[in-house]
Amino acid sequence: MDIFMEYVWAFLIGGLLCAIGQVLIDLTKLTPARILTSYVVAGVVLGALGLYQPIIDLAGGGATVPLTGFGNLLAKGVRKAVDMNGLIGAFMGGFTSAAVGISAAVFFGLITALMFKSGSKINEA
Repeated sequence: MDIFMEYVWAFLIGGLLCAIGQVLIDLTKLTPARILTSYVVAGVVLGALGLYQPIIDLAGGGATVPLTGFGNLLAKGVRKAVDMNGLIGAFMGGFTSAAVGISAAVFFGLITALMFKSGSKINEA
C-alpha cells in the first residue's frame, strides 16, 4: 500500500472512532469518562477476540492512538503474559505491556507541570 493510502486509512479510521465518541457525547447522557472507559473496554474485547488487529493493519496509528488501541494493547499484554506465566499473567500482563506509555505520560506530565504555572480557568472578578 502506498504511503498516501496509509495516511487516508489512518485518518478515516481514527476520525470514525472520534466521530463515534462525539455522537455518544451529543446524543446520550453518558459522561465523557464513561465513554472513554467504554472505548478502552471495547479495545480490550476486540483485541481479545482478535478483531482489532486487522483494523490496526489497515489504519496503523489511526487505530492504535485512540483509547481503543490502548485497550487492545492491554489485551495483547495479558494474552502474552498468560502464555508465559499462566493465570498470574492475567494480573500482570496489562501492566507490563503498557508500562512504557504510562511512564512516559506521567514523566512528561510532571515536566509540563514544572514548566508552566497552573491556575484556575475561571476568571474570578
